[in-house]
Amino acid sequence: MTKANTVADLQRGERAIIKFFKENDVPLKLIEMGCIEGNYVEVLQPAPMQDPLYLNISGTYLAIRLEVASKILVEKI
Repeated sequence: MTKANTVADLQRGERAIIKFFKENDVPLKLIEMGCIEGNYVEVLQPAPMQDPLYLNISGTYLAIRLEVASKILVEKI
């Protein structure tokens, strides 16, 4: 059985499709900014200490903490 990929597992330049959230406490602000099932996510730049991650989520640019990124399950493309 393979481990599920999360946004936190993606490397710089990798893209994936958002599948679902591990928990129900993903901030509403992320959902409002397009972080929903079916949208793509790309890691643009990790911070020097790898936290936060700078992302492109279907055309919206934002930074999220690794703690939150580890709750967003994805399928790499």
